[in-house]
Amino acid sequence: MIDARGYACPMPVVMVQKAVKKDGPEALEVLVDNQCAVENVSRFAGNNGYAVEVRPAEDDEFSLLLKKRQ
Repeated sequence: MIDARGYACPMPVVMVQKAVKKDGPEALEVLVDNQCAVENVSRFAGNNGYAVEVRPAEDDEFSLLLKKRQ
């Protein structure tokens, strides 16, 4: 899990990019707290072979579940 709450873009994307390059996980949960990060992380994930499920959490927080496409 990556907790990117409190970080402005592009840091959430950079954090996800590092995790994907290092471990190539089948699934990854990312916590963010702004719509810009939701859009940018979703775009990055989609361009790198992941399907994205966005789940609203509390207040302005979101949980993004990235799953590698088969």
